Amino acid sequence: MDNAEQGLAYACAQTGAEVLEYTAAPVFMNEQAKCRHQWLIEFATPPNSIAHFAELLDQQLQTLNSDYEAKRFHDITLQPLEVVLARPGQFNDWLKAKGKLGGQHKIPRLSNSRKVIEEVMKTSPSPSQEEERLSN
Repeated sequence: MDNAEQGLAYACAQTGAEVLEYTAAPVFMNEQAKCRHQWLIEFATPPNSIAHFAELLDQQLQTLNSDYEAKRFHDITLQPLEVVLARPGQFNDWLKAKGKLGGQHKIPRLSNSRKVIEEVMKTSPSPSQEEERLSN
């Protein structure tokens, strides 16, 4: 968790981005024996390039964690991480749908399963967000 926070802080400092919420989970090995970490991030201030932000985060995680660095060596075991951009309010909508909106409940940050990240990614816009999107 500490490495994740430090990695995000570094990528934000380098890009001028500001993270509101995030969660990360593994993408398990496929038929080509490829796997990676997937980060769903909601930004208060997004970076100019999500790809560059992801590259900086990945590089910093390798610097902070020798085990991660070893798994990332030449992309043999672990592929570069992927950052998926969350829409504004997506995490709050997920908490609300779970009946957990409020200060006592937090977004699970890192997981060994895809349960949380899949649930959050499937969260549809709230009616007010959908109305706002349609009116623009």
